[in-house]
Amino acid sequence: MVFSGRVEASEVRAARVSSEFIIARRRAQLLSAVNLWSSRTPPKLVAKDDRTRSERTCDVLVVGAGGAGLRAAIESHDAGADTLIVCKTLLGKAHTVMAEGGIAAALGNVDPEDSWKVHFSDTVVEGQNLSNWRMAEIFAKEAIDRVYELEEYGALFDRTPEGKVSQRAFGAHTYKRLCHIGDRTGLELIRTLEDQVVKRGVTVMDEVAITRILRSRESGNATGALGIDIRTGGLILFRFRALILATGGCGKVYQVTSNSYESTGDGLALAYRAGAKLMDMEMIQFHPTGMIYPIGVRGLLVTEAVRGEGGVLTNAMGERFMSKYDPKRMELSARDIVARAIYSEIVAGRGTQSGGVYLDISHRGAEYIRNKLPSMYDQFIEFAGVDITKQKMEVAPTVHYQMGGVRVDPESGETSTKGIFAAGEVACGLHGANRLGGNSLSDILVFGRRAGAAAAVFSASTVAESVDDAELEKEVDRVLAPLSDKPGTNPFWMKRQIAKNMWEHVGIVRNKADLDAGLAEVARLGEAAAEVRAPGERAYNQAWLDTLQVSDMLLVCEAIIRSALARTESRGAHTRSDYPRPDPKWLANIITVERDGKMKHELEPVPVPPPELDALINRE
Repeated sequence: MVFSGRVEASEVRAARVSSEFIIARRRAQLLSAVNLWSSRTPPKLVAKDDRTRSERTCDVLVVGAGGAGLRAAIESHDAGADTLIVCKTLLGKAHTVMAEGGIAAALGNVDPEDSWKVHFSDTVVEGQNLSNWRMAEIFAKEAIDRVYELEEYGALFDRTPEGKVSQRAFGAHTYKRLCHIGDRTGLELIRTLEDQVVKRGVTVMDEVAITRILRSRESGNATGALGIDIRTGGLILFRFRALILATGGCGKVYQVTSNSYESTGDGLALAYRAGAKLMDMEMIQFHPTGMIYPIGVRGLLVTEAVRGEGGVLTNAMGERFMSKYDPKRMELSARDIVARAIYSEIVAGRGTQSGGVYLDISHRGAEYIRNKLPSMYDQFIEFAGVDITKQKMEVAPTVHYQMGGVRVDPESGETSTKGIFAAGEVACGLHGANRLGGNSLSDILVFGRRAGAAAAVFSASTVAESVDDAELEKEVDRVLAPLSDKPGTNPFWMKRQIAKNMWEHVGIVRNKADLDAGLAEVARLGEAAAEVRAPGERAYNQAWLDTLQVSDMLLVCEAIIRSALARTESRGAHTRSDYPRPDPKWLANIITVERDGKMKHELEPVPVPPPELDALINRE
């Protein structure tokens, strides 16, 4: 049965019953995966200086298996391209699952007045006019079909009493627009797309880390990539006609973040070193509500769905403080506004003893909370010993999302380096200076699909080329260099120092002195990075992988700080205490590019929308 949003109540009940069979099927799949894992041959030891490479060839290589990567792979495969997915963790362990509250799409099921035009306006306005208008138009129009497509794939959304896909309120959305599955929407999305990938027989190589994209000496096109098989420590040379980056964000360059362990900015570094342009790197979103206690889960996301379902923010004095910062929208204001409001209350001494504020949903009642927010209920019970049906949550801002990323063509997701496409959080252009909650999941579906289709077309019209052997050998040297038992810098310490520096110097509120200090520390850590060492064998050597991630993280940090220094204004997620207001002259995107071995910045005016679209933007 396929839901179209116009179904009988009996069909809805049937769907809920059928969910039991889906759960049983997934349990069987999990058991099968466990049996497969236990039956694997133990990894062979690879000598530390072994330079041999196995090879894999495909038409389209997808790097990353979150929502964007899976959706891109489905489209590429369906277009006839031989498609291969690689990811550095296990299939299914993607940061997409942390997008809990819902998928933004103007279905109009709860608020019939909603439309793609209003969604377009909300996206551009909350992006503080830095969004690419064409990306916002495509996104708002196509998000609707992508939600219904996901439903056709088997996703089980919560329903209205009439049997339509239910939609909830989220910050800065004009209407109730978030299509949801409790507060586990990202998890359902990943499970659904995984089923489609498995159904199609798309090859997936998990626990493979890509270290460099390699280009042809003749054309400069991307044509290969070097990877590490984490299970064995062996090197793999991938040859392809097109590559799709879907590697997610860089939240782990910060000390307090909702991001998973893998979000170290690999894709940004891969693209930059392959000659692609980065854009808007200064725009880092601090989600207003992350856990702060106990320390082991500090930064863990407290979904915006809590506020969407009626959660109230108060300071230690019991004051509902959002009335001072946005009296009209209150807790459902834009994320940058709520995050700065919480930050201001804490700095002013009105925070809790743990250094946060209170978020309270208990007035909605226990049954309602357990039905609408099951993950949040379990999360606070298990990690903090707090029953959110009776008690307040303590929350504080946490780094959540990068609006900046690899600059892409709005239509196709193609980067400035031929043969490389990008989609999802690693790509840039849609969200501008501030992302609306819920737009991330529809983003990965809309532009994952487009990148997959475009990559398949590109691969069909492109002749396979050889990689630059000199570039390949140089990369092998770089990858193997840290493997040594000699004393050196500890990569785990390096990653902690990088995150500490960014949290202290490039936070919610910035200024030139802090940014200069942060940049100087990045330079100092860069010198220490040359001595990073990874003892032990190559198989399952996390220290070895971390040595390579250190260089990626430092590159990303430099791009963020230099862009933040360049933007002498406050706009969206980028707040400068020494430049506290937006400046019209900064209606421009900051481009980060490598020139003669050095990081350079260029300015590009934000494209002006055509009159018929400009008229839709509600700038009031």
